[in-house]
Amino acid sequence: MKEKLEQIKAEAIRQINESEALDKLNDVRVSFLGKKGELTAVLKGMKDVAPEDRPKVGQLVNEAREEIERILDEARTNMERKLREAKMKAEVIDVTLPAQRNKVGHRHPNTIALEEVERIFTGMGYEVVEGPEIEKDYYNFEALNIPADHPAKDEQDTFYINSDILLRTQTSGVQVHEMEKGKLPIRMIAPGRVFRSDEVDATHSPSFHQIEGLVIDKNITFADLKGTLAEFARELFGEETKVKFRPHHFPFTEPSAEMDVSCFKCGGSGCRFCKGEGWIEILGCGMVHPNVLKMSNIDPDAYTGFAFGVGLERIALLKYEIDDMRLLYENDIRFLKQF
Repeated sequence: MKEKLEQIKAEAIRQINESEALDKLNDVRVSFLGKKGELTAVLKGMKDVAPEDRPKVGQLVNEAREEIERILDEARTNMERKLREAKMKAEVIDVTLPAQRNKVGHRHPNTIALEEVERIFTGMGYEVVEGPEIEKDYYNFEALNIPADHPAKDEQDTFYINSDILLRTQTSGVQVHEMEKGKLPIRMIAPGRVFRSDEVDATHSPSFHQIEGLVIDKNITFADLKGTLAEFARELFGEETKVKFRPHHFPFTEPSAEMDVSCFKCGGSGCRFCKGEGWIEILGCGMVHPNVLKMSNIDPDAYTGFAFGVGLERIALLKYEIDDMRLLYENDIRFLKQF
């Protein structure tokens, strides 16, 4: 794997050095770092790597990505400087005219937050898995221990296409698809768009994003869950971040909990940001319910696991101190250019 990453990095550097135009540099970026790029393909192939080697491979992939991004940025800067110098030599400039600035696009705050979460978990040996947004009722509810008459089904206003097909209300269905493959152990996160029939306001939208995680292996305990999520919180919000778990109920986990993080603005003393509580609710989690394991043909006497779910928008709102979710989707350039 290390040799393959070195080959990918060497090929990327070669193509960057041979690029003579900015659009060619962009093609190189898409080819190696894009959604279907070579490095992304390596991340999607993490399931074929031995579990004990995944953290190391994840770190190597991140290092290769950072190196390629650095060289791309340097090449772009040098190319833009040379183009500017050539243009200045070729043109007569009227210095009395007002300056014009190019408007250069950049990543959306949701994308920035998602990439940071993915890097944290791939660094811990997790695989990033995607699934269908149009899902069967079985995978969205029943296989997660939520039968037709379960009250939890009433808590999610669902967009049904027919009685069996719907727009997924959570990305947990991706976890069921992976469990049904029977390839154990499992360490994965499933980010993606989900849909619920909610009215649009400062904290709700009919379309938003979730990141759900799943670990299935032998001898997995609640201590593994707490340690993993505590490390995630420290990586995302800072080394001084503390976590606490409050008992809760989810149909697909038992026991279940909600996790709070200490306010990263006041350090837990209480402020406007945390509404004086010193803590901020961040995600739900718990040990995978035995019924969920059984429905995916996994022996609950031999295997245990934990699951968690966090809203991507919630992470972005907290991390960047945004107080209205609608700002993320209104495409107001005055807001987006801050990121």
